[in-house]
Amino acid sequence: MNLIIDAVITGVLTGGVYALMASGLTLIFGVMDIINIAQGALVILGAYFSYALEQHLHLDLFLGLLISMPTMFLLGVLIHSLFIRPLKQDRTMLSILVTFAIALIIEGVLTILFTTNTVQLQAPYVTQSIKIGDFYLSYIYLYGFVLSVVLLAALYFLLYRTRFGQSLRASMQNRTAAELIGIDVNRISAITYGIGVALTAAGGMAYGATTAFFPGSSYDLISRLLAIIIFGGMGSLSGALIAAVGMLVIEDVTAVVWSPVWASTVFFILLVAILILRPQGLLGKLEGRKQ
Repeated sequence: MNLIIDAVITGVLTGGVYALMASGLTLIFGVMDIINIAQGALVILGAYFSYALEQHLHLDLFLGLLISMPTMFLLGVLIHSLFIRPLKQDRTMLSILVTFAIALIIEGVLTILFTTNTVQLQAPYVTQSIKIGDFYLSYIYLYGFVLSVVLLAALYFLLYRTRFGQSLRASMQNRTAAELIGIDVNRISAITYGIGVALTAAGGMAYGATTAFFPGSSYDLISRLLAIIIFGGMGSLSGALIAAVGMLVIEDVTAVVWSPVWASTVFFILLVAILILRPQGLLGKLEGRKQ
């Protein structure tokens, strides 16, 4: 029984980090109808960014986010200007091809700079743990979860308590109507894409501190992130949070009570079953938006 409880706790803590990584993906889709296949590669880029700051500048992993997040934001704005904004027709379908190409470029650059050797972020709290009752919890899982909660709360505040958030949500609901009332949708889209990429810096740091990674790790990661936002509902931030926590809890519990081999398989079986009953996902909308 203790093993199951421990698996649930670990699943919730890890799920918070995955929710952080998936939030940028679902936010970008919600505003621009862009399926950002490069999100996984950007997360790994964020992990390597933290790795470089740790190795060369000896910065603490969390302190390094003060550098990596603004830099990744600017990178996101640049990617949007060069590759995403020019897409006018069939944006969703073309975005898959364009962002996949971006992912390949990122993977190639990372391979040249860091080789294909597996690495993991290091810090004293990565290997230390705290005992709570009968359970030992790793500090990095706790810190990563707190980081995710803080950033997701900040994102919620931005979306629902600021004027920019009002414009962003208007763009999500109806892009054409937002343009008609004077909202600069291109500016909103660029900032949104930048925010989505900036979140990968934080998600990449937390991911890299808990999981060994290499440039090709993005393939497994993007499949999980896409599954999360599909399960939760395309464009739904709260749905992504619920799906991420649910996914990791199901995987960890399955690994304990059945077999690690079936951990991911059980989730994807449930994903297919739920989508058959509810094609729009948990909190998604079935009807499309007018462009």
